[in-house]
Amino acid sequence: MSAQPQPQPQPQPQAPLMKKHSQTDLVSRLKTRKILGVGGEDDDGEIHRSKISQVLGNEMKFTLREPLGLRLWQLVSAVMFTVVAVMALLFPEQLYNIVFDDDTANSRTSVRLYGGALLSISLIMWNALYTAEKIIIRWTLLMEAAYCAVQFLVSTLPLFETGVLSQGATMLLSSRGLFILVSLHFYYQVGRKPKKA
Repeated sequence: MSAQPQPQPQPQPQAPLMKKHSQTDLVSRLKTRKILGVGGEDDDGEIHRSKISQVLGNEMKFTLREPLGLRLWQLVSAVMFTVVAVMALLFPEQLYNIVFDDDTANSRTSVRLYGGALLSISLIMWNALYTAEKIIIRWTLLMEAAYCAVQFLVSTLPLFETGVLSQGATMLLSSRGLFILVSLHFYYQVGRKPKKA
């Protein structure tokens, strides 16, 4: 008796799969964006296109609203700080004589330390020149204004004690006053919120 082969069951025909095109389904897209938390307006009226830009913030909007002359001022400040720092490091006695009209040579080390500090500040200012981040630009401008204010006060006190106001000291105090005013002006301009239409 030979075993007869069992008939193979025929596969059942399956219903055709329906593809859902989420790109064309407006309700599906809106639900997905709502779950992800994108597409809504923030406090500044900006509509975020992705969750990443919502979390990290989008600083590209700032590049279009820079105050007129900000980049030029940053360049001038960085150049001035660098030049004075190099002069203080290489020619400390001459720089001291120009500002205070004094021939004492025992101030060489302190002027060179001052030059090293100025060079460090100038490196920060050069880096801030190439950034579009509003907070970095504001902190750099505030640092510059604070530095100039401290230097203005420190330079003014010895002049009151000696009673002698040299031409170099007058130029230093005038330039520091100008730097304070312009840096604070740009600090507040960069920090202002844009007016909503």
